[in-house]
Amino acid sequence: MSKTHYFNLQSSEKAIFKAAANIYAGYVSAGLVTPENEADMMKKAISASIAIAHHVEKVVQSDDELSGPGD
Repeated sequence: MSKTHYFNLQSSEKAIFKAAANIYAGYVSAGLVTPENEADMMKKAISASIAIAHHVEKVVQSDDELSGPGD
């Protein structure tokens, strides 16, 4: 019988997870994932999604960052 896993991801973790899953799906669709490199490709997708998030954070300001004192 398989074990049930529960996760409590924060919103930023959910965003990274979704991006990594989409990137990984692209790798699978492109035929780049094999049983031998599956874990490495997952790690590569996660690293890519984190890099994208860092870049977005540098170039995009959120509404919270734009509001000043007393807004």
